[in-house]
Amino acid sequence: MSISRREFLESTAAGSLAAVTAHGAPAMPTRVLGKTGAKVSILAFGGGSRFVQYDEETGLLALNKALDLGITYVDTAESYGNGESQKRIGKVFRARGGKKNIWLASKIGQRNYDDFMRSLDQSLTRLEVDQVDLLHIHALMGPDDLAKIDAPDGAYKAAVKAKEQKMARFIGITCHAYPDVLKKALEEHDFDCTQMALNAAQRAQVKDSPPCFETIALPVARKKNMGIIAMKIFGQDALVGQAPAEKLIYYSMSLPVSAVVIGMPKLEYLEQNITLAKNFKPLSSEEMKVLAGELAPKNKYALDQFFRNHVDA
Repeated sequence: MSISRREFLESTAAGSLAAVTAHGAPAMPTRVLGKTGAKVSILAFGGGSRFVQYDEETGLLALNKALDLGITYVDTAESYGNGESQKRIGKVFRARGGKKNIWLASKIGQRNYDDFMRSLDQSLTRLEVDQVDLLHIHALMGPDDLAKIDAPDGAYKAAVKAKEQKMARFIGITCHAYPDVLKKALEEHDFDCTQMALNAAQRAQVKDSPPCFETIALPVARKKNMGIIAMKIFGQDALVGQAPAEKLIYYSMSLPVSAVVIGMPKLEYLEQNITLAKNFKPLSSEEMKVLAGELAPKNKYALDQFFRNHVDA
């Protein structure tokens, strides 16, 4: 059964109140990742372009710092840095004695069954694991792309097989654009999780603007009790400087999502965002409406168009 935003936030707030360290400082709040039943940190570590732009030594330091400071969700993909992201994550896990209590999500972009499975094998090797916690079909685009995914020799069949063979515990799908196409995919398939672009600027408040994930796809995911991960909080940096980082992050965390994945290209950003997450207090509905009203008119159309051609690598 779907729950209201108020009920969702009240339940997560109750858990957050108990989240303090032994020294009385706030700990990283966690939320349940939908039907998976897993508890994950509300802030996830993005292993994409911001992570691979570090030199290797600094990148390993950044991920270790994130894990030491309470992040338990790590997001990567086979395309990030042509596999470099996964290699670095594998090195960190090996040095720490294994993945242990970390939730590892990875993504595969290939649409053909054989290519998908081959890429998954390579991903597991780079990550130095036998299984990922969550395997996403990466970057759903338009209706034609969904048709490829749904084909008898397509990516959805491969993802289901990967779950059956225990190469992945759970499966999902990600989407940067085309909320209506994601809605269709979520309605028609048995995904455990989904990851979508959810930010204040793309909320549908602009006259004649196309639908947004928040109003079209998010309700379907909630109804099916999927684990929901928000991404593109800063609109691929387009929103940086237009509103405080705190407001942009808290907007997405105030939605009924389990985690918010952010790429953090500087160590100070990593530390600042972790501090914000540990001190998170949900925005009111009115605050969210005002923020969206300020950002959407001058950003929504441009962001919608940008993400329709965005290569997430």
